[in-house]
Amino acid sequence: MRYRSEHKAEIHRQIVKEASRRVRAEGLHGAAVSTVMRDSGLTHGGFYKHFGSKDDLLVESLRDGFAEIASILVRAAEQARPGQEWKAIVKTYLRPEMCDYPERGCPLPALAPELARADPAMKAQIVGELVRYRDRMLPFMPGRCAADKERAFFAIFSTMIGATALSRILPAQARARVLASARDFLLSSFDHPWSAS
Repeated sequence: MRYRSEHKAEIHRQIVKEASRRVRAEGLHGAAVSTVMRDSGLTHGGFYKHFGSKDDLLVESLRDGFAEIASILVRAAEQARPGQEWKAIVKTYLRPEMCDYPERGCPLPALAPELARADPAMKAQIVGELVRYRDRMLPFMPGRCAADKERAFFAIFSTMIGATALSRILPAQARARVLASARDFLLSSFDHPWSAS
């Protein structure tokens, strides 16, 4: 039976999407190829028709995870009032449901320690994905010039990533306090002359 030409691409996207959610929920080593393929409705043997190695799948799944969270954050920023875009990003990122469901959130709080230990070839590709993520967020960051926006990005995202990672360890009530504290701190921290308030 011959499949239409788009079929392979659709199956590929399905595998990447499943792997992306699994990797964010279970870690780089928790998402076994056989499980991802089974959950995609495919056999383990079909894996190499789509990917050269598990690392190739991991990089694509991270790309998908960063693209997914970036799209959510960009949508929130674009719906905000002018000057409030970065605040909408903070409020969206630090919502409890983003913390409670890592498979739908930013890959960094779930995977940063593992990504730091990745082999150099894979790490270079991951850094490329991080740069793309940063570049999608920079237009919405507070600041008058590119350097100010980049400093704000690193301060804001480092705080949000750390707060999310820490809150996932804690019981629900403490989790909510950590997220709210980080959110309130960030929202009141950019009262510099260059920031949009």
